[in-house]
Amino acid sequence: MSRGIYEMPSDQIYIRPDRWDIPFDLPEHICSAYDNCHVPWGSTHETSWLEVKKYPHVSGLYVWTGFDYLGEPTPYGWPSRSSFFGIIDLAGIPKDVYYMYQSEWTDKPVLHVFPHWNWIEGQDVDIWAYYNQADEVELFLNGESMGKKSKNDSTLHVCWRLKYVPGTLQVVSRKNGNEVLTRTIHTAGAAARIELIPDRATITADGRDLSFVTVEVKDKDGNLVPDAANLIRFSVEGEGFIACTDKF
Repeated sequence: MSRGIYEMPSDQIYIRPDRWDIPFDLPEHICSAYDNCHVPWGSTHETSWLEVKKYPHVSGLYVWTGFDYLGEPTPYGWPSRSSFFGIIDLAGIPKDVYYMYQSEWTDKPVLHVFPHWNWIEGQDVDIWAYYNQADEVELFLNGESMGKKSKNDSTLHVCWRLKYVPGTLQVVSRKNGNEVLTRTIHTAGAAARIELIPDRATITADGRDLSFVTVEVKDKDGNLVPDAANLIRFSVEGEGFIACTDKF
């Protein structure tokens, strides 16, 4: 998976490469962040976890891998330089499937909705939601209900297919009719500002301690711009130094 990249229809499974010894390439060198792409010797996250849940004698599964890592850039070769397998990317940012595992493996209330809401008008777009601790999830587009959905024993997410119109998506999870969580996604405008979000306010001045700073491009209203492609240059003043940068 490449974080933030969505290949539709989301219910179509893409197996890449066709075989381990057959080269595969696409110009973009990206993989869909829906759980709908896998190698021929593997499977999707959801398919694997559903098998574990189905059979009492199966005690677990092997996930390759928790994090993306440098090397083995399957299904692509150069200039890709890292794997696409991780649940978390090289920058330490979770991909969407992270929240599937969180909804299944933790007691934390979860409602994660994707993708973003910046598309071509009239395009069919699949909206997925991972959730737990709720009976149903209802989707609203510009205030109008698009229907309620619930998981069953053979599903780990709910999905709606909508014609894209700009505006606002809102998703509400409920249990016994009571609201559990709400998530809202707005169509973003043009890039207008850069926001830096450090993971801590201070670091130890020992030459080894790090602060991880997330860089977000936002529109004038503070919405994350999902398709921003601005060139950003980094510099630091004082005794600190930039250890590395990463995107996706």
